[in-house]
Amino acid sequence: MRKANILFSIMLVLAINASAQTKKPISAEEAKMNTFINNLMSKMTVDEKIGQLNLPSSGDITTGQANSSDIGKKIRNGEVGGLFNIKGVEKIAAVQKVAIEESRMKIPLLFGMDVIHGYNTVFPIPLGMSATWDMSAVEKSARIAAIEASASGINWTFSPMVDISRDPRWGRISEGNGEDAFLGSAIARAMVKGYQGDLKSNNQILACVKHYALYGAAEGGRDYNTTDMSKVRMYNEYLPPYKAAVEAGAASIMASFNEVDGVPATGSKWLMTEVLRNQWGFKGFVVTDYTGIPEMIAHGMGDLQTVSALALNAGVDMDMVGEGFLGTLKKSLAEKKVSIEQINRACRLILQAKYKLGLFENPYKFCDVKRAETEVFTPQNRQASREIAAESFVLLKNENNLLPLKKSGTIGLIGPLVDNTANMYGTWSVAALFDKSVTVLQGMKNALGENAKILTARGSNFLADSTMENRYVNIHNKTYIRDSRSEDEMIKEAINVAKKSDVVVAVLGEGSEFTGESSSVTDIQMPETQKKLIKELMKTGKPVVLVLFTGRPLALNWENENVPAILNVWFPGSEAGNAIADVLFGDVNPSGKLSATFPQNVGQVPIYYAHKNTGRPLAEGKWFEKFRSNYLDVSNEPLFPFGYGLSYTTFGYGDIKLSSSTLTKGKSITATIAVTNNGKVDGKEVVQLYIRDLVGSITRPVKELKGFQKIYFKAGETKNVTFSLSEQDLKFYNSDLKFVAEPGDFKVFIGSNSRDVKEASFSLK
Repeated sequence: MRKANILFSIMLVLAINASAQTKKPISAEEAKMNTFINNLMSKMTVDEKIGQLNLPSSGDITTGQANSSDIGKKIRNGEVGGLFNIKGVEKIAAVQKVAIEESRMKIPLLFGMDVIHGYNTVFPIPLGMSATWDMSAVEKSARIAAIEASASGINWTFSPMVDISRDPRWGRISEGNGEDAFLGSAIARAMVKGYQGDLKSNNQILACVKHYALYGAAEGGRDYNTTDMSKVRMYNEYLPPYKAAVEAGAASIMASFNEVDGVPATGSKWLMTEVLRNQWGFKGFVVTDYTGIPEMIAHGMGDLQTVSALALNAGVDMDMVGEGFLGTLKKSLAEKKVSIEQINRACRLILQAKYKLGLFENPYKFCDVKRAETEVFTPQNRQASREIAAESFVLLKNENNLLPLKKSGTIGLIGPLVDNTANMYGTWSVAALFDKSVTVLQGMKNALGENAKILTARGSNFLADSTMENRYVNIHNKTYIRDSRSEDEMIKEAINVAKKSDVVVAVLGEGSEFTGESSSVTDIQMPETQKKLIKELMKTGKPVVLVLFTGRPLALNWENENVPAILNVWFPGSEAGNAIADVLFGDVNPSGKLSATFPQNVGQVPIYYAHKNTGRPLAEGKWFEKFRSNYLDVSNEPLFPFGYGLSYTTFGYGDIKLSSSTLTKGKSITATIAVTNNGKVDGKEVVQLYIRDLVGSITRPVKELKGFQKIYFKAGETKNVTFSLSEQDLKFYNSDLKFVAEPGDFKVFIGSNSRDVKEASFSLK
């Protein structure tokens, strides 16, 4: 073993010297890290190196059990590189102590957790967060999440999820940023920056970008299902957010469950090495998703030893839960199915992450018991959650300016989500303080005080069928209590409340676990029992406002045709009720814009704004023409387009003024438009810029987002909004996967959403 270690050290020195001759000189800090890790690895056995690649779940470790547990024994034996699903400084410090004081190499552990949209202070679900179109808000939410999680001992989050999805049937659309690669890339950068910073402080944590790659394009919208697409589509429409996160310095990447080009992503060398490392220059480590390696057996890729070797050789570095690496790599090494170089590479990358976190210098860096007292669920953090939640809400309809409501009279507050503490947060709220959530009822009371009367009724359960409702609601959330009364009894009570009210606020939609992992559906309408309720409420003749909770785009044809006001609040988080009241009563003017298209019905799915024309496109303004690309029963148009969202004011757009009609390579032109707040209240508008490449070597989308600005306007104010366009903005991946801008004619569009735009033309010379 000693000879092998000496040989390993010599090889490392030679490799570093060779690298120095061909690449930029490394910094003094990086050289110091390399020296430290070289020395450490020269002392490690093969078993200890493989142990660093193992990421088990913490199981049921409690304070005092760290030594006696099975996990404790593995840590002591050097068989664990990190743990996840454990939180709390005392627990984590106790487990870290085992690694530092009782294992031979005394290598500290990573501690990971699914901190997806906040920790104790919960922010809107990611799909809702993306509707803010506010990158400072996105970054702030990640910064607060990192501060709170790290105060609980966690130093690694399995976030951001940047999967592009155009299929609302897929439950995990709620965890991503919608359908657009440009917006998704901006959010990916902001999230990574918010989590990681420069990784110097004890409140900055490792980000883990997931799920690499193409997970959001699962066939049929069914979770874990096959993904199949051309590489041109991958590079232009699905891969950019992952690449943006890598360029922002993301420390780790999580492999996706789906296959890509016939190979599960976890075993794809093309994805993990050729694209991620060779093309994009990723320097961090790759971890599988939960049991991602053994799941390749069911894909038909071989037994556990075979698929474990496949993953390592592909470029995967850490095995989450599967223990395929731990149990088979030494045997595969002996049989020359893997190489010591591959094991060394993976081990080195994980050790580098620990070094950059400062864990070798201070293994208990994230175990300051005093921090949680002053940095978690603070009034300031909750206020940030409240403000960002209000900014995420999308006003879908507001007939005759029914909203904002007056803080007077009698308000009927009706629906299963009126006073539901457990369903304010949305999926993946693993550290949420459910007993401290602000419900819609509480938020309304806080806003109204004694100025108005509130009458309440449940009106319905989430679903009529109790067995089905249990499948939807109670998988993770055991606190939900079903009302045992009949539909008719609950509706009768609701109608009585409505008749006594001046206005009805119906708080309806999905529960937190209707979306998220393994929550795919084929019907994206409002649940029938809730639709029945709102139909009966409309019959009372009272004005009705629908406050809609959802984690996916829904088909809301009937609601849009019949309900005068619809406010989509997604799942707002810890301050849900207060944020909703802020917008309902006009203390905050809604400014959210959709990041995913809402279809008329599920039959239109997938539907997205950046589609391509067929050779027989339907003429603009037409619903149906025979022998054109359309449906017999419904128009091609969405119910609500990408980028859509109303306000309590209106914004007028002038004509686009281009600084030049010709863009020369290496130069830029500006597009300027006058935007006016035509109403009587202040508000924010997301001004959006799209382009269209009219002729290309491959077909191009009818519109592509290339810029946006969220701007505050005082009532009556006009501002000139300017965008800069360069050759870089016009580039795309051609059929040879070269990133090019082709000379020719372009259109530029600016407007309030992807549909309602002004346009101008220019040429690239």
